[in-house]
Amino acid sequence: MKNIVMQTENGPSLLIIFAKEPRPGQVKTRLCPPLSPEAAARLYRCFLEDILEEMGRLADISLAVAYADASCGGEPGVRPASGANTRFAPTNNPGLHPNRHYTAATVLDFFRKLVPSGFSLVPQEGNDLSERLVRAFDWGFAQGFEAVLVRNSDSPDLPGKLISAGVRALAGGGADLVLGPGPDGGYYLAGLKKRRPRLFQGISWSSATVLADTLEKAKELSLDVHLLPSWPDIDTIADLRAFAARPPLLEAPGRRSFLCARELLADL
Repeated sequence: MKNIVMQTENGPSLLIIFAKEPRPGQVKTRLCPPLSPEAAARLYRCFLEDILEEMGRLADISLAVAYADASCGGEPGVRPASGANTRFAPTNNPGLHPNRHYTAATVLDFFRKLVPSGFSLVPQEGNDLSERLVRAFDWGFAQGFEAVLVRNSDSPDLPGKLISAGVRALAGGGADLVLGPGPDGGYYLAGLKKRRPRLFQGISWSSATVLADTLEKAKELSLDVHLLPSWPDIDTIADLRAFAARPPLLEAPGRRSFLCARELLADL
């Protein structure tokens, strides 16, 4: 992987947070409508800030953000700007800034400014989520970590204690694979203690069978699986309304996202 920004290492386990730059029309698109692309991007930035804050509190776990840049490919309707070596450059998308070229360098610059010290930065690589997960795990193990975990950026109120529980299950609980299931049939976290590239092949991502498909793969590979408590992510407007209906406790994660969600929903 290129454009890697390494920082401190805090332990034998590594948590990688998958993230995107919060650009209108490119993040949380299932919330639009009724949210505008700009509102969805603003909300997703709050997600990132809450997640980075909560994960930054974890002790004895090294941290990294795997950011989506031009090497991951674009999304439907986004075509290269003239002279820009990227598929993230906006041309006909009215939700994006008309005069900005979204290159790998601009995305890295954004995350350098957003991410606190103590996190490494690494670009996601691969043509689909399966490849990006495999390469993220490969990168983590290549750095010498004994356990590598990857989490989403769609669950801003996910408590750090669930990540710590996953680390413990891998380190001392005998598990080969840790999964944090979501109520929608997916999962918010996957953790391994050695490379398992076949685990993520042939998965129907963004479907209700992601968890079931992965568990079937784990069975084929004879992996001992530890399931963490379920935790919801926020993909749809119904998810967002449910999230906004449960205010976080004073010290609980997700406060920025909660306040932003309440404000945006009140404007609908």
